[in-house]
Amino acid sequence: MKVTLINTSDSGGGAPAASLRLLKALASENVDAGFLVQTKKTTGANVKAVQKSFFDRLRAKINFLYERLPFIFFYERDKSVRFAFSTANAGASIVNDPMILDADILHLHWVNSGFLSIANLKELVKLGKPMVVTLHDMWYFTGGCHYAGTCDHFTRQCGDCYFLKKPAVADISHEGWLRKEDLYAYANNITFVTCSNWLEGVARQSALLKKFQIRTIPNPIDIDVYSPGDKRKARLKWNINPEAKIILFGAANISDRRKGIDYLFEGLQYLRDQYPESAAVEVVIFGKNKQFDVTKLPFPVYELNVITAQQDLAEIYGLADVFVLPSIEDNLPNTAMESLSCGTPVVAFNTGGLPDLIDHQQNGYLADFKSASDLAKGMYEMLYSARSEEISSNARAKVLNTFTNKKVAQQYIEVYQSILKK
Repeated sequence: MKVTLINTSDSGGGAPAASLRLLKALASENVDAGFLVQTKKTTGANVKAVQKSFFDRLRAKINFLYERLPFIFFYERDKSVRFAFSTANAGASIVNDPMILDADILHLHWVNSGFLSIANLKELVKLGKPMVVTLHDMWYFTGGCHYAGTCDHFTRQCGDCYFLKKPAVADISHEGWLRKEDLYAYANNITFVTCSNWLEGVARQSALLKKFQIRTIPNPIDIDVYSPGDKRKARLKWNINPEAKIILFGAANISDRRKGIDYLFEGLQYLRDQYPESAAVEVVIFGKNKQFDVTKLPFPVYELNVITAQQDLAEIYGLADVFVLPSIEDNLPNTAMESLSCGTPVVAFNTGGLPDLIDHQQNGYLADFKSASDLAKGMYEMLYSARSEEISSNARAKVLNTFTNKKVAQQYIEVYQSILKK
């Protein structure tokens, strides 16, 4: 059984990290798996880039701009939605790539940003090979948005899209929806997998996916890399106050509206004003930051910027007392799983796939949605709980019981085997 995983890149976000981890998990179970990407950023031996020559790389950049610039200049409502909507009107054909031709199963992940257009996806469908599509967001069943927020148009037919400057019944979201309807009309060889129970529930409401099999399998994590370490030693290494109560926040892009940094700001203000013991709190932030002024936060802040090495990330999770992720839309965020695996409890809003990770007051705290005051209460409880060692142990146990490479790989192997039998 040969499986080819397909994703735009192998590094630089949640889906690339999850896909690369799945590749490793499958290899550990002796599955013959390879990873085909548009842009290769790691040194993985089983990862192959479609871009080989200078002209391939140039064409990829042109495809990215061809997809993105018209949306920016003519359609986007404002900058906050710039990368929240993908038209998939530009891409490159990969049907003749040896990794596609030799595969028994094609396993697609996140393929936007000019990698595969909807027309390219239709080419893959027409090959007739069994396909698995892992949903890392909602894009595969919307007219173009990656997260629909409060909009439910995907349950019927997209159009009148609030991401757009001039929403209309026949706007580009409606065009995108019709193109996907045409794509799926050819497809009876796709099995959809969601990373969270929340996304499975949403996908089942989609008019586009109503005829397909959908099931939930979480992302895996390397429990040997992301493991509890020496907290004091890590703080000294990263020049973090060893005596402080450390709150950690991080994301690929901390200014991404979905990650809720404004709620973190408000929640920290509540924490400072309502809980006198919080005077000992300090904040550590990692991730790309081009616009948020961290000096506005009401506690001393250490800004670590982008962290690429997994071992460094594990140390940073381990030096914290609590990881806070006030996302307002999220599937199964790697950051929350990574923190739990390092024994650090997570405080987050009760939304999306976060309840799959957090058992309320057992390994973290699920705050009322968009309630900064409850977020502050959760931070306080996790920072000053008399059960801190138990909570830390529960955090690690959650990952060991649910998200290990072996457990996740075996679930995917079951899917692969079942569709090959058909």
